[in-house]
Amino acid sequence: MASANFRRAAALLRNRARDNRAAHHAADAVATGNASVASHLIAGGLDPATARRFSGAVTRKAKDLGLTPDSTATKSLKLKGRVRKTVDVALWTRAQMATALAVYRPRDKKAAARFDRLAIAA
Repeated sequence: MASANFRRAAALLRNRARDNRAAHHAADAVATGNASVASHLIAGGLDPATARRFSGAVTRKAKDLGLTPDSTATKSLKLKGRVRKTVDVALWTRAQMATALAVYRPRDKKAAARFDRLAIAA
């Protein structure tokens, strides 16, 4: 019988492995060319949950600046059970993301500090 401490430790390792895997895939995507906004944010140092939370807002800011995605790709999302859905994903260049991140500032103070660091690094 597994104890609560064991389950907690296993969950911590699972979450850490998932975040490391996402960071590795994002860094590869950005290094090989165009990538999604979430991939750019994850490769810039944000955790995957925060990156996905703010990717829509960064996309809107980029479009407000008159930027258009460099290309598109398709991605398969898992829905309930075995059901999957194919969606289009906009792919952006590093220069486009640097332009958008230089202007975008979220209202959340902690997130705004992270985005300041991202804009400086970009």
